[in-house]
Amino acid sequence: MIDLRSDTVTKPTPAMRRAMAEAEVGDDVYGEDPTVNRLEQRAAEITGKEAALFVPTGTMGNTIAVKIHTEHGQEVICDTRSHLLNYELAMMAWFSGCVARPIAGEDGILTWDQIRREIRPLGPHWAPTGLIEIENTHNMAGGTVYPMRGIREICAGAHERGLKVHMDGARVFNASAATGVTVRDIVAPADTVMFCLSKGLGAPVGSLLAGPADAIARGRLYRKRLGGGMRQAGVLAAAGLIALEETPKRLADDHCNAKLLAENLTRIRGIQVDPSKVMTNIVIFNVSGTGLASADISLRLKQRGVLINGINEREMRAVTHYDVDKAACEQALETLALCTREA
Repeated sequence: MIDLRSDTVTKPTPAMRRAMAEAEVGDDVYGEDPTVNRLEQRAAEITGKEAALFVPTGTMGNTIAVKIHTEHGQEVICDTRSHLLNYELAMMAWFSGCVARPIAGEDGILTWDQIRREIRPLGPHWAPTGLIEIENTHNMAGGTVYPMRGIREICAGAHERGLKVHMDGARVFNASAATGVTVRDIVAPADTVMFCLSKGLGAPVGSLLAGPADAIARGRLYRKRLGGGMRQAGVLAAAGLIALEETPKRLADDHCNAKLLAENLTRIRGIQVDPSKVMTNIVIFNVSGTGLASADISLRLKQRGVLINGINEREMRAVTHYDVDKAACEQALETLALCTREA
């Protein structure tokens, strides 16, 4: 199968499997797993933060970040299509007691001018703003990347008002590969950042939350409350260390393949996509002109050995990663053209 559903489907590399088999382990809940400790230290170094916390999932990382920055009854400002709002089972409400204040950013990118108008102080009639969250790259906007000027303006404005900024950087290494700006510089203005090891970086499990040491110490307790005390987790952390050191340098290949997909999708009858907006490894394209619903196209593709999911009736999302090379992308395009011709 040619699997373009997500970069979460990547398999661990041979180097990762070897590292997992040979990992030195201990009890991480006691802080005694040396491999987890090395991973957290390396993540803190790469992000330029004081400390980092290894968590099983990005959702847990974002949930902990919201909790350490907010109080019950506050609002979290985020984009309308953010992962935090739409794909994390309302954890900001369920665990942190907060509600979202969603703003529609252009291509998922918020500006300080938009945000400042929505900030609410403590008052008798509304929930006060407790946190600002930005997503870089933005998943459902098609892997778009925040400009550094925008990140700096949002964080500076928030800090002037005594507010924290959390970056959902699940694919921040893709943002770095696309812009040439280091991950450290991208996340420097934000108070905390979460990034995933299990997406484009290819590790089988895990994410990191990085930020101030005192915040991460509190986050460690919230991780335990959420069931994230994984004990001998060095087996997983070992793969994460390989992912951090080896995979970022080849993310540009995924971006080239995504651009290839986008440019050739425009040649398929009934499909609409703007290749100029494809910045990283995610391509969202409109199939309404084919006369088929996205679910129907997905089924036809699957029957021919290609996996691409619809995100609604009109749109589909293809995500490139290291397990799908250029030739496989070209085969997927041929198969998609065949499926739509049968409409």
